[in-house]
Amino acid sequence: MSARKIIIDTDPGQDDAVAILLALASPELDVLGISCVAGNVPLPLTSKNARIVCELAGRTDIKVYAGCDRPIARQLVTAEHVHGKTGLDGMDLPDPTMALQDQHSVDFIIETLRREASGSVTLVPIGPLTNIATAMERAPDIISRIQEIVLMGGAYFEVGNITPTAEFNIYVDPEAAKIVFGVGAPLTVMPLDVTHKALTTRARVEAFRALPGRVGPAVASWTDFFERFDKEKYGSEGAPLHDPCTIAYLLKPDLFSGRHINVEIETGSDLTLGMTVADWWRVTKRPANARFIGDLDADGFFALLIERLGRL
Repeated sequence: MSARKIIIDTDPGQDDAVAILLALASPELDVLGISCVAGNVPLPLTSKNARIVCELAGRTDIKVYAGCDRPIARQLVTAEHVHGKTGLDGMDLPDPTMALQDQHSVDFIIETLRREASGSVTLVPIGPLTNIATAMERAPDIISRIQEIVLMGGAYFEVGNITPTAEFNIYVDPEAAKIVFGVGAPLTVMPLDVTHKALTTRARVEAFRALPGRVGPAVASWTDFFERFDKEKYGSEGAPLHDPCTIAYLLKPDLFSGRHINVEIETGSDLTLGMTVADWWRVTKRPANARFIGDLDADGFFALLIERLGRL
């Protein structure tokens, strides 16, 4: 069976980095390229961090593209308070030597979807949706060619992590999210409700640290850094590994469960800006537009992560 073709759209971020590593360690996935967007940190750092991660994995063949440096209609909000000033605070890693591609991420996404067979490319956005929405607005013909969009963003019961009602990725560019959720492409969403169940307990962190080579210790050091924020904020025993849930879903969808529901994005309210209004109980007559994931097998998720990262 041929590998599933994916484009990862990302704003690394430690948990983004783990998602990239998981994808690069998995032969079931063919990473056509990594497109970067401003989010956790500004674009120059996200595009630098993506290349650092590729080099850590020994995958200098992966092409990395820089995309949009700000949201469609708003000022950029970043998250250095979580991820540190570099976005990859933790273990010191060398600056990348591999080149950043000259082509803009949006052009790369459009060109790739037009070139590859229709229905053969999955988009995996794990940051703000600016690049994806911009590509859709610029080239609407690509929408019908997308196999699936599997993204990390939003919440229902967990509600918000950057405001009382909004998850960070959606909040940073709610107008972009509104476009992506509204185009009718097959959409699977990993909200905080599921990612907050993927917690890095001390035993799981130490299992990463015990892996041979540089990758496991790097992941452990990243987790040591950013979990301090989440443990203080939520009172949890570890930090949620949000973004790797998207890649794990592509590899082992049976680890996850959810519902096909309607999800709308709030863009007009100062109080609830960026809220994913998820009709979990199907109380409206709005048509379903997303598979909203609500639960996962956390032990199976971490077993997959540890097994795959041990290959790098």
